[in-house]
Amino acid sequence: MGDLETEKPLRKIAEAFKELEATINSQAQEVEVASFSHACSLVSPLFGCLGIAFKFAEMDYVAKVRDLVEASKSIDTLQSLLERDIKGNSVRKSWESHKKSSESKARA
Repeated sequence: MGDLETEKPLRKIAEAFKELEATINSQAQEVEVASFSHACSLVSPLFGCLGIAFKFAEMDYVAKVRDLVEASKSIDTLQSLLERDIKGNSVRKSWESHKKSSESKARA
């Protein structure tokens, strides 16, 4: 039988995000993309508990986490990642995204 600590996914998730919280609260260092993507990857298995209705959300989430893992190979911190995306004009304001989504639904 395996170690009880390694068999508790919620505990692993909580610990990973507590470490991120400590990094943020310390203000001495920035959050690393690798640490953030690792913490996010621990959440992925929870989608399986939500049933088939969440399958597409799971696939989308997993793809985004993979993108973060790839980005972590060349970008060290979340701040650097955001700055690069802003500079490359690949960030949309949430209201713009919502507006476009609403407009496409209205046309359907």
